[in-house]
Amino acid sequence: MLGRLNHVALAVPDLAAASAAYRDMLGARLSPPQALPEHGVTVVFVDVGNTKIELLEPLGDASPIAAFLEKNPSGGMHHVCYEVDDILAARDHLKQSGARVLGDGNPKIGAHGKPVLFLHPKDFFGTLVELEQA
Repeated sequence: MLGRLNHVALAVPDLAAASAAYRDMLGARLSPPQALPEHGVTVVFVDVGNTKIELLEPLGDASPIAAFLEKNPSGGMHHVCYEVDDILAARDHLKQSGARVLGDGNPKIGAHGKPVLFLHPKDFFGTLVELEQA
């Protein structure tokens, strides 16, 4: 079911500072910032060739990233995203297997313009998992 690793997401308290560090210290190529109000985040993607690093900053007080940063003020790894060929078939299989899909269980459009779902971290050994339609 799992395809390639699409990205590793890092929650950051200051997107501009994190972007500058990746660009200036590591020489990374960055996407422009993209606000995703339906997900409560602003994102920048760092291109590392074989995958991406997603830098996440809270967008609004209700952002799930704001709650993460309250517990981890300097930021940290937030989730991993894997591609799947058929997100609805993957969701149905996971639910039948006992995994919990966060939210209402229906995919939302993510930063790449493709449907995404998140899986409960307690079902995957403490790691929040995002699935993205390939």
